[in-house]
Amino acid sequence: MGHEVTLYCSSFRGGSARERLNGIEVIREGGRYLFNYHVMWKYLTRFRHERYDVIVDDLNKIPFFTPWYVREPLVGILHHLFGTSIFLEVPFPLAAYVYGMEFVAASVYRSVPFIVVSPSTREELVSRGFRPEKISLIHNGVQDNLYRVAGVPKSEVPLVGHVGRLKRYKCVDHLVRAFAIVKLAVTSAELLIVGDGEDRPRLEKVVRDLGLGGSVRFAGHVNDDEKVRYLQQMHVVVNSSSKEGWGMTVVEAYACGTCAIASRVPGLRDAVREGETGILYEFGNVRELAAKIISLLNDSGLRQRLSQNALEWSRTFRWDTAATQTLEVLQSAVSERKL
Repeated sequence: MGHEVTLYCSSFRGGSARERLNGIEVIREGGRYLFNYHVMWKYLTRFRHERYDVIVDDLNKIPFFTPWYVREPLVGILHHLFGTSIFLEVPFPLAAYVYGMEFVAASVYRSVPFIVVSPSTREELVSRGFRPEKISLIHNGVQDNLYRVAGVPKSEVPLVGHVGRLKRYKCVDHLVRAFAIVKLAVTSAELLIVGDGEDRPRLEKVVRDLGLGGSVRFAGHVNDDEKVRYLQQMHVVVNSSSKEGWGMTVVEAYACGTCAIASRVPGLRDAVREGETGILYEFGNVRELAAKIISLLNDSGLRQRLSQNALEWSRTFRWDTAATQTLEVLQSAVSERKL
């Protein structure tokens, strides 16, 4: 849209320290665990001298506490706070550190206008003392030229799928344990897990311990075209996470003509319209999850109705709409500072 954008973010192995991507200047420093200690120093020594119109703070796990030192108009973006779910992901000392930093951040950022991606996240901020009128709900979009129905047939066998990073807090082991029950009722069913992450070795052990090796496949990290093909082949996609900001992979599945079953937790309860685009179950209730998978696999009419509704709803989530709405929030922040 003609604006200059600089993205300052953490470095990673194989990533360039500086490059331009789609017209955006990207600067990477600090690594995953040290980047937050670079932000204030980089701002004070460089960014504050470059006459930016607005600064955007992506609040994710460890806050940068930008309200303490940023002079320009400031806007926050938040997918979700981890809260207690962080204790499912990392050892107690690190989890306690993240939990404590999020608690402190609530008081530091309360006067900052925020963009959130789901009603659940908005409600969480309001519960922590943020003013509702300073919170803008802007849904993530779907890349509709990629995620689409493209004539790939459904799997010949009942195929249950999971797509996403393999992290402990996403609780993919709940799905694996539920699938062991599903196999007793739908013996030809298969489970396809697409994605990779630190929790994969543990999940592979759960599969072996349950004797599911012949029915569960780990596809690992795949490219976009492969992911779309898998999403079209699945009869149902399952997200068993303890918490999400929205449910991106669920809506991408919708765009590929596949309905969803998800845990009734923040974010996912917004991305899944109960009885319209999918089915919700009580988080952690493996037997309930299994029963709902069995029900959906055995009822092709319900599955087709949910999938069609899901496909139609996915078309309302557009990145150009999200970009326009975001620009309006940024321009409003700049205008208010000038008053």
